[in-house]
Amino acid sequence: MKIIGKIILSSAILAGSFAAIPSAEAASGKVGIMLDGYPLAFPVQPTVMKGTTMVPFRAISEALGIAVVWNPKEQTITATKASNGETKKVVLTIGSKNALVDGKSVPLANAPQTIQNSTMIPLSFFSQQFGAEVAWDQPTQTVSITSPQKEMYTMGFYALSSFDERAYIPSFNSVAFGWSRIDANGQFTVEGKEYKWPQAAGDITPESIIQDAAQQGTAPYLMVYSVDSNHELTKNLEDPALQANTISQIVKTASEKGFKGIALDLEGLGLTGDKNKVKSDYNGFIKNLSGKAHQAGLKLTVVLHPLNSSYSGYDYKTLANLADDLVIMAYAFEQEKGPEPLNKVDEAIRLALNETSKDKLILGISLGSEKDTTVNSKIGLAKRYDLKGVAFWRLGLFGKPAWSQINQSLEMK
Repeated sequence: MKIIGKIILSSAILAGSFAAIPSAEAASGKVGIMLDGYPLAFPVQPTVMKGTTMVPFRAISEALGIAVVWNPKEQTITATKASNGETKKVVLTIGSKNALVDGKSVPLANAPQTIQNSTMIPLSFFSQQFGAEVAWDQPTQTVSITSPQKEMYTMGFYALSSFDERAYIPSFNSVAFGWSRIDANGQFTVEGKEYKWPQAAGDITPESIIQDAAQQGTAPYLMVYSVDSNHELTKNLEDPALQANTISQIVKTASEKGFKGIALDLEGLGLTGDKNKVKSDYNGFIKNLSGKAHQAGLKLTVVLHPLNSSYSGYDYKTLANLADDLVIMAYAFEQEKGPEPLNKVDEAIRLALNETSKDKLILGISLGSEKDTTVNSKIGLAKRYDLKGVAFWRLGLFGKPAWSQINQSLEMK
């Protein structure tokens, strides 16, 4: 689909008139709505009334994080949005061409109408009152909406090659430093070829980076990485003594080095073997680690394959109850190189939401997979489902174009 970029509408459109849209075509069901580059489901087809495009209010509002309440007695619909400590309240009345915005009367191009139990309002209202940019693509009969900036929890991942972008650390709520792993023998270590404790760079040491992050209000996490390619994870999960030692070493290292949390990224479980046993074993590992970590005053984030990937060894429901939050690796799909498919990311979120609440879920985005122009569509899905936040793999891959795009979508710390 050809999408005209993030274009703010002409003055005629902002006044509420889509003069270029043929009314007959729009009313016949050919108008689509794209929110942040991905289709938005809506209960009633957008339509044109007196030259004004009318859209279902609740569907778009809730996708933009706006709380909506319908009062059948008063025939009013109230929308409330909080941002930067301030709350905007909009009240619309069926049949009235005047809305109340924070108590003040604001004219509408058309009065709200009820069609098939859905309140329809002028599309331009979203741009005027809630900061969403709106564009129209005539050839595809598509309305494109770009959501406004939103404040969300953000986590960044920091690897050995992230040093050149360390200046971005203060912009995140937390940063997970990938300086440890479980090795081929199932042992926790900070040594090896990668995911190891880095060398100092002059006066800048790993410890000073951790300390600076904490002082700047960014929680430093110790990231522990492993895969199960040599059954090293399986070995650890099935050996109580080895597991106990691993957990002890993780918590000890995180505490002694000044970390505020642990980000556990153990990948590859459930591709083979007894999946129920793998899930049970991993749940037991996380239960033991969570108890020790919380006892030491450390947060625990668990990084997981998406539920629609090939790796089915992860019990989201139980893990969400044990950990402080979960990162959905929405880039662990089997595909050719290129941006991750939005339909797969959308499915991964919906499957996760069937298992736990949105405030537990962080959407993981791989900058290695995405283009500068595709990152915000993934962020848009996290915003649409009102997830706790987003996590980016990794510092060192941002670059100025991607960083600029992200700052248009998110209110960074």
